[in-house]
Amino acid sequence: MPLAVGTDAPAFTAKDTNGNIVSLSDFAGKTVVLYFYPKDDTPGCTKQACSFRDAQSEYISKDIVVLGVSADDAAAHQAFTTKYNLNFPLLVDTEKTLITAFDVDGGGYAKRVTYIIDPHGKIALVDTAVNTATHASDILSALGLS
Repeated sequence: MPLAVGTDAPAFTAKDTNGNIVSLSDFAGKTVVLYFYPKDDTPGCTKQACSFRDAQSEYISKDIVVLGVSADDAAAHQAFTTKYNLNFPLLVDTEKTLITAFDVDGGGYAKRVTYIIDPHGKIALVDTAVNTATHASDILSALGLS
């Protein structure tokens, strides 16, 4: 069961698509969209990633950070990012540390769950009913920003 709204988001540190170290604390004072997805370069995951890619300028203008997370390795993330010109980081979670901490383990892969973390590090919204094609705009609507 996903973590509850109002609780502190688990602190994390992971490598991104380019091997950079990313921590939740890097984004203190910003809203973070942390979306978990099952696998790179599959139909639903591609639609979801492309929805965030296409809305990235809107997210940036609202000072919102988007981070995708799956259990895929850096090479898979790099290929996925290149193939679809993704313009936001994907976090490598091959050890399933984030997947476990955010309680989205689907038995070897991440369940499709999105957490909105507020500027104070609290979980502000949890989306478990993701429409992959419209996910980015659905999140902005849920935040009252579109």
